[in-house]
Amino acid sequence: MTAARLLIVGPQGSGKGTQGVRIAGALGIPAVSTGDVFRSNVAEGTELGTQVKAIIDAGDLVPDELTSAIVRDRLEQADAAPGFLLDGYPRNLGQVGDLDAFLSGRGEELTAVIELVVPREESIARLSKRAAEQGRADDNEESIAKRLAIYERETAPILDVFRERGIVDEVDGVGSLDEITERITAALAARGITA
Repeated sequence: MTAARLLIVGPQGSGKGTQGVRIAGALGIPAVSTGDVFRSNVAEGTELGTQVKAIIDAGDLVPDELTSAIVRDRLEQADAAPGFLLDGYPRNLGQVGDLDAFLSGRGEELTAVIELVVPREESIARLSKRAAEQGRADDNEESIAKRLAIYERETAPILDVFRERGIVDEVDGVGSLDEITERITAALAARGITA
């Protein structure tokens, strides 16, 4: 069986958080979401968490070096030894370099990148629906469009790097939760990654 060192990528509203947790659970590996890792470090009052809190409180983005340090720390925990599923990292080319350096230092590499492909209108519709259901003020049309533009500008180029390595599986992200999970599972199985 191929080790499951995975990355799930998709625009906001693609369902990558939900699918990431489902796939990781099925494979028995941790889903490592940068947002969750940041929140847990802040809640636990770790040294890294204190730095993250100060940056977020100032309304700034967490810099790549700190983001990479926090992800490395998480991937060094015992439950991630057999594999992991990253969600939200790497987000740009600098972070790809950091992740590559960390993994190659352990004689490892990513084994697959799942790209959830969702039309822009679908992402906007899903996020607008989520905003209405959860009362999220950050999910208005203007902020959604801004986040999708950042995704297209910064994250899309990382997919080109992984495509060159032949590890990207494009998965149609439109359909029921179960249909999408089945598509991802089938793509991973074709690479020898199974539960």
